[in-house]
Amino acid sequence: QVQLVESGGGLVQPGGSLRLSCTASGSIFRAATMGWYRQAPGKERELVAQMRISGTSTYADSVKGRFTISRDNGKNMGYLQMNSLRPEDTAVYYCNLLYFSTVYWGKGTLVTVSS
Repeated sequence: QVQLVESGGGLVQPGGSLRLSCTASGSIFRAATMGWYRQAPGKERELVAQMRISGTSTYADSVKGRFTISRDNGKNMGYLQMNSLRPEDTAVYYCNLLYFSTVYWGKGTLVTVSS
């Protein structure tokens, strides 16, 4: 069974940085596409960044140049480095694994960007 646990969220001032981590249990991590999504209050969940098994990554236009997704297959961990944070980045951030047609979600970690 696959479980995902996010950590690293918190309160940060505009312009600050946070690094989110995603710890995965099970044995599929290295064979799965990993993604970070976010959901702001009153809005739909949206894709922030995604990294494929090949290592290629894609980003939402709103975070390009500010966020960096990475993964350590040996540790079953994924990361999202977030720099130059803005109030509009405030949301619950979720880690996601796509393994063939099965999707796994973590419970999320709250990021609040406010002065």
